[in-house]
Parts: sequence; C-alpha cells; structure tokens
Amino acid sequence: MSLSAARPLISVYSDKNEALGTTISLPAVFKAPIRPDIVNFVHDNMAKNHRQPYCVNKDAGHQTSAESWGTGRAVARIPRVRGGGTHRSGQGAFGNMCRGGRMFAPTKPWRRWHRRININQKRYALVSAIAASGVPALVMSKGHLVQDIPELPLVVDDKVQEYSKTKQAVIFLRRIKAWADIQKVYKSRRFRAGKGKMRNRRRIQRRGPLIIYGQDQGLTKAFRNIPGVDMINVSKLNLLKLAPGGHVGRFVIWTQSAFSKLDDLYGSWRKTAKLKKGYNLPMPKMANTDLSRLLKAEEIRSVLRAPIKQKRSVKKLNPLTNTPALLRLNPYAAVLKRKAILTSIQSRRKRQELVAKRRGITLKPTPLEAKALKMQKLRRAAILKAKAEKSKKLKDKEEAKPAPDKESKESKASAKGAKGAKGAKGAKGAKGPKASAKGPKAPGKELKAPAKEPKASDKGPKAPAKEPKAPAKEPKAPAKEPKAPAKEPKAPAKEPKASDKGLKAPAKEPKAPTEETKGAAEASPKK
Repeated sequence: MSLSAARPLISVYSDKNEALGTTISLPAVFKAPIRPDIVNFVHDNMAKNHRQPYCVNKDAGHQTSAESWGTGRAVARIPRVRGGGTHRSGQGAFGNMCRGGRMFAPTKPWRRWHRRININQKRYALVSAIAASGVPALVMSKGHLVQDIPELPLVVDDKVQEYSKTKQAVIFLRRIKAWADIQKVYKSRRFRAGKGKMRNRRRIQRRGPLIIYGQDQGLTKAFRNIPGVDMINVSKLNLLKLAPGGHVGRFVIWTQSAFSKLDDLYGSWRKTAKLKKGYNLPMPKMANTDLSRLLKAEEIRSVLRAPIKQKRSVKKLNPLTNTPALLRLNPYAAVLKRKAILTSIQSRRKRQELVAKRRGITLKPTPLEAKALKMQKLRRAAILKAKAEKSKKLKDKEEAKPAPDKESKESKASAKGAKGAKGAKGAKGAKGPKASAKGPKAPGKELKAPAKEPKASDKGPKAPAKEPKAPAKEPKAPAKEPKAPAKEPKAPAKEPKASDKGLKAPAKEPKAPTEETKGAAEASPKK
C-alpha cells in the first residue's frame, strides 16, 4: 500500500458485519514497499523445502549376466545376455537404449533438495505480501470476489476465535459478504492434469480467504471443513499461504488481536520490532510514486546535469550499388529503372512475336496481357449490361406514356369535331403539304400553294405525264441542303429554286389527293 493511499485508522466489525465503533491505527507494515520479484524468489525457494528425496534402485538394469561380443560379428558392441534356449539370450542389456536396461544417469538421493533463504529477505517477502493484502486492486486482480466487503484490510471482533462449529463459521462468512469467494472455490473444483491423479492428488481447486487469528479457541475446527479457507496464527505467518503461487494479493480476514500485534512483530521505520531482535521495516525507494511529476519538477531538473550528446556518424553508402541511397539522391531513378524494365520486356515480347510469326505459332498472353484482356472483357460486359438496362428503362417509359397520349388526341379530335367537320378536314389538308415537302423551308411557303393550286385543276390532263419528274426533283433538295451551312450567303439564293420545284410538284399531281385540293379551295375564299 502506498503512503498516499494509506488510511490512518481501521474500523473493527462484529461477527454480524456491524461496525463496533472501535478503531485501530493502521500498522506500519501495510505501508511497506511491495516487491513481487522478492516474493516470487522466496516463494520458489521455500516451496523446495517440502520435497522428499527420491531415487531409483542402484541395481536396476544390472540384475543379469551380460558381456559384449566384441567386434567382428557385424553387431553392436553393447553387452549381450549369456546363455541359450530363450529369447532373452543374445539381447542387449545394461544400456539405457536397451529393453530392460538402466536409465541414463540414475537419480541419487544425495541431490541438493532444499534451499537456505536469507532471514532478512524472507521477512521482506512476508512484509510485501501483508502490504499487498490491504490493496483492493491487487486482491481483486488475484481473483478474489471482494466487491461487497465493507473494508480492506478487514478486521473482525475476537468473538470469531471462539467459534467451534462449522455452521457458525458459514453464517459469519455469509454476513460479512465473503461467501461469494467460497462459492467460487466450489465451482472451481476439477481433476488435476497429469500423473498426480495416480498419486492421491486427484482434485484441485481455487484459494479462498485466509483467516489470521491471535489465539485458537476453537476457530480452526470451525473453519477447517470449508473448502478454500486457510487459518494461520499471526506469530507464525507463512509466505506460502499469504502469497500462494508466488503472487501477492490474497484476501485476508484479521481478528482484532492479530491485527493489533503487527506493530510489535514488524515495527516501523522509527522503532525496531519488539518480537524480532534488531529488525526494521524496509524503507521504500520512492516516497511518491508519481514519477512523471517528479521528472517535471523544477527542483529536480535544476539539479540534474544536461544530457550527454552523442555524435552519430552516418555510414557512407554507394548509390551505384545501394538502391535506397540512390533514391535518396535521385527519386526519379525509380521511374527510370521501371521504364527500362518495361522497355526490355516489350522488346523481348516483340522478338518472341516475330519468331512465333515465322514458325506459325500463337504465343500465350503474358500475365499482364491476360489481366488486361480480362479487364477489357469485364468492361465490355458492364457497358453492354448498362446499355441493355438503359434501353429497358426507355421502353418501360414509352409503354407507360402512350395511354395518356391517346386520350389527349381523342380529346383534341372531339374538340375539332365540335367546331365542324369542315374545319377538321381543312386542318388535315393544311398538314398535308408539310408531310410531302422535304426541304427545311418548304413549310414556310405553304401560303403560296393555294394561289397556284387552281392552275393545277386547269391542267388536269397534263399532270399525270409529269408525275415521275416530281419525285426525281424532290431528292435533289436534300442533296443541296448540306452545302447551305458551308456557303451560308448562297444558301438563300438556291433555296427558292428548291422551293419552287417543290411547289410545282404538287401542282402537277393527279386528282388523287382530292381532300388536299378541297381543303385548299375552302381555305382560299376565307382569306
């Protein structure tokens, strides 16, 4: 626990999870530095001190008479079992590669099984584990469910030490909201992986809370049958229980007597421990853990010397052999290189095409050409698809439009019918010359047509003779039309001739278009 996070007083709770009103000053051990590296090192060495020596039988693999056959028999020189009359005779023996032989480097019981640990280092690890048990973040990171716990470190009344029944212990754990951590243990029970299943270590489970007491007045019997719960006396604290697995942050429940005894056991920075001769708490390296604030503080920066400037020499690279160096000097070199490669590929392709042409062979397209052809096909397909969709849309629009057009034409026709049948016929006759005249300005001179049309009636017999000439002269008008824009001043001079010929043609027509003539005759007296 850091000095900034440490609280001066810790409240004591009853076995019913009610604050008693009494407070205890926080022991200095909870302000000690937390060193997980020391805790891990000490835990590993302490765990080795429980090991039991083991070894194989010294005679294993050597309980048979065997001797090497020597060289010259085209077999291995490994010792062979003597005798005959059985499959065992002649088989290899003694070696670690042989069936029934000994192992390589047989284990001996005089191995260095245990480790000596420095007392001061062991105490440092224990102090770190105690300090970490008071930090909620570390306890929760270890996996303990302490969200509903009223306070950490959790100190309860000494009345808990008098419990002798498991029922009382379960009620107490439920009241202080620690039963969720026990349920986690129940759910975590599983079979061990490995050969430990054969060695009476079948099941494994998670760790629950650790209860540290001052005096055992029946407490161990009450809590010993609850899975995951461990008990330990405050004067016999063990790192293997305070930091199982070498990881700090176990959930600890302290009794009042045990918690108040910590100052006597470990002392502080001002006074030595009463129960450990000449022991002081380890001093933290940093009083303030806000490192960025320390580095930016003017008091520290004013005392520090300027940083040493290192002169770095640049390695000289030959741009003729080193491409990155060449590109730094001349970025356009990449374009030139690429261009040279492409030209070489193209020239090689041309040579191959010439050779193939001579031999009458068709060359396979290069990967780039194949890709280009594929893309071209896809593009063409997309264009055709787009055109088809466009034409389909236009058709749909045209199909949708005709119905209202017909109705409008019928309405117009009915309106004209109301004016009179003669007016309708005259309108149709007026539209006739426009359809017959092909020139652009012929419709403009339709007004002169009715004036000359009576002559056409006088020359009735001659009109049929000159019928073939009218169509012959009519196609000439469009032939001269394209020249009109090129010679704009001359176009109006030639156009009247075309129009005259165009007007003469209907004058010499036979009497077949009777409706047109009637319409023109009716229109002339009105004017």
